[in-house]
Amino acid sequence: MRNILTVCLIGLCSLSYGQSKVWVFFKDKPDVKAFNPHTFFDQKAIDRRVKHGVDIYDLTDVPVSENYIAQVETICTKSRATSRWFNALCCDATDGEVERIKALPFVSHVKTVSSIEKFAAGLSLHDVGGDFEPDEEQISLLQAQVQRMGASVFKDNNVDGKGVRIAIFDVGFKSYRTNPAFNHIRQDNRIIKTYNFVQDKEDVENGGTHGTFVMSCVGGIIDGQQMGLATGAEFLLARTETWTEFYSEEENWLAAAEWADKNGADVINSSLGYTFHRYFREDMDGETSLVARAANMAASKGILVVNSAGNEGNDHWKNIGTPADADSVLSIGGINPRTGIHTSFSSFGPTWDKRLKPNVTAYGHVIGSGPKGISGTQGTSFSGPLVAGFVACAMQTRPAYSNMKIFDDIQKSGDLYPYFDYAHGYGVPQANYFFAMPTKPRKTFEVDVDNTSIRIELDTVGWTDGLTAGNHKIDKNYIAWPDYVFYHVENTKGYLDKYFVVNPENSEDYIVDDLAGKGTKSSSPLVIMKSEYAKPFTLRVFYKGYVETVEIK
Repeated sequence: MRNILTVCLIGLCSLSYGQSKVWVFFKDKPDVKAFNPHTFFDQKAIDRRVKHGVDIYDLTDVPVSENYIAQVETICTKSRATSRWFNALCCDATDGEVERIKALPFVSHVKTVSSIEKFAAGLSLHDVGGDFEPDEEQISLLQAQVQRMGASVFKDNNVDGKGVRIAIFDVGFKSYRTNPAFNHIRQDNRIIKTYNFVQDKEDVENGGTHGTFVMSCVGGIIDGQQMGLATGAEFLLARTETWTEFYSEEENWLAAAEWADKNGADVINSSLGYTFHRYFREDMDGETSLVARAANMAASKGILVVNSAGNEGNDHWKNIGTPADADSVLSIGGINPRTGIHTSFSSFGPTWDKRLKPNVTAYGHVIGSGPKGISGTQGTSFSGPLVAGFVACAMQTRPAYSNMKIFDDIQKSGDLYPYFDYAHGYGVPQANYFFAMPTKPRKTFEVDVDNTSIRIELDTVGWTDGLTAGNHKIDKNYIAWPDYVFYHVENTKGYLDKYFVVNPENSEDYIVDDLAGKGTKSSSPLVIMKSEYAKPFTLRVFYKGYVETVEIK
């Protein structure tokens, strides 16, 4: 099952006839003088603001006026949520009530979200595990899912995310109080706070098992085996997803982001995405959706937001969802551990306005832990948490760095960097980037350009670094670094017209994956005909760590 939490309409209304959901935006915050950030925020939130140069008395952090809320609540049918960041109240109201609210002297404007609210059914993880002791095959994948990012390098340098606080937004965290994958976290009292924004209470155990699996891929340990990299981190757990009233999930996401900020989160992990059930493709511009704006606001407060790209790669939507489309969000795609490249269900970039997404990738097929035991599962729901754990470790190595500097370094640590495409981003982040001095890669191919074509000639002679032939594998099942040729064609507008992955080992029967379209077979996939592309264009090629860029005029 593919497991980013997306929603499916079943067409049942939950708002009364004639009502709309609206956001009421206020003109000011009259209670500014009474605001004391030192009593309002967790000390880690204060420290994060100081490090990032964010004013601890910033007006966006002052809570919404209780007097304003009370006056609107005397008019509207139902109050839903407030946002200090956007100085607004969300509520249900009839047309007549909306007009009365607009007439209030402290109301700036009112924005309608939707005329109807619908019940929804989410993708629920089928918890098939029956044992918390991994067998040989499960151990193999457990080791691979963290070693693909360089787990041993972090371990050798005593890096496990210690001191970094990670907030996880999900549908629920069943068994987190008892699950053996979190024994080490509970023993150190590193689950700092929990909150259920669906039911307005602290208990987050109901709702589903998906969050439990996600958390295990961030920082779990089972039977001595790492499930994620951030085994020393602290955690904030928020239930934001519901099986009904699915438009409220974005309100919950915003509320959880403000809560995570207040309680000192350094990282937000969100394996959540919203696509065709409520948006058009042109809305995936990083600015339109409520959650995209909330994610960017969280980033402005110094939080690094990690979001799964989505599981729409095989579906008609195909592209990433929101908030993975937000510019300041580190968006994570999925790769298949048995091929080493993009897994078919993982959503493709770019954003509607042609920005690079996903930013990086990780395994989309993993071993996770749920209430009934450990089991294999798949989805970018799990590649995102794997990278969130990596982010926490990166932060530990560079504590003075800002969230966006770490964001940049995560991209540069990708094993394809500076090459990129819309399936892999910059590749899989590598731990050794944060410790080893970069070395100039050896030239592995020549690019021969003539009047009609461009030929990529591979240098297969003289390799002595263990990557000479075949694919370097963690074991017999899982590829660490595929020895494929990656190349793309970039147009004058700065985005990609085509991108390919070529297996050069099949001699006359090369396999070519045009990841923007479909796979093909060709006897000469490393020959690019100039006539196929409007000139000028840029050809960029990656092979065994070496990248070359050729300008074609």
